[in-house]
Amino acid sequence: MRRANWKIRIFIGLAIVGFALVQRCSNKEKNPYTGRVQNINMTAEQEIAIGLQSTPQIAQQYGGLYPDERMQSFVDAVGNKLVQNSIARETPYKYEFHLLADDQTINAFALPGGQIFITYALFSQLNEAQLAGVLGHEIGHVIGRHSAERIAESNFWKTLSMGAQVGADAGNIVGSIGQNTLLTNGRSDELESDDLGVLFMIRSHYQPREMIRVMEILKEAGGPNRAPEFQSTHPDPENRIEKIKKAIQKYQGS
Repeated sequence: MRRANWKIRIFIGLAIVGFALVQRCSNKEKNPYTGRVQNINMTAEQEIAIGLQSTPQIAQQYGGLYPDERMQSFVDAVGNKLVQNSIARETPYKYEFHLLADDQTINAFALPGGQIFITYALFSQLNEAQLAGVLGHEIGHVIGRHSAERIAESNFWKTLSMGAQVGADAGNIVGSIGQNTLLTNGRSDELESDDLGVLFMIRSHYQPREMIRVMEILKEAGGPNRAPEFQSTHPDPENRIEKIKKAIQKYQGS
């Protein structure tokens, strides 16, 4: 009886794993703006909805929006200039730029669908071109559909882990593989967004080398105890600087 139950568990586990693999293959689609084939399991409309629903909570975590409307309008103007002068204007996403009140945390990030944030702590250290570099990078995350891709990858590994647990109690191993995959892909996402950010800066007539200064600011903010690249979801700033220099040469043709 126990042997029969064991066989049933193995069969169910393999079925779940098979389902996850088939679903992953069927979710493959080519991003029309980057040309990269991705594993995506949601529509652009769903991405927009997720971003809009998450925005109030995210803003609250960073002390709400910065109270000076003039500065917010400045961020909007730079962000919208980048959108109008790039492929971002051809996408279905609704780009909104939010200056957060947090004056301690140096950060900028994007939610799926076009909600983009920058903290006052980072904003206050940037000139206009550097701000354009940061916002262009975040627009790159939206266009690259990086959040949607991470969600699909996470769901895939959760399903795979569940199948392994049912079949052989090996979920921890599979889960570890999934985490490592997410970390690696996160780094490539950052580099892709850096590349797009450089392109958007050039198209909007900003000096792209100011993006290098942004990387130096991030490096300085990390301090001497900054984690090595292999322990971080973000590439090391020095590595990013070299990639940015290559992107500048590629897009400027010099």
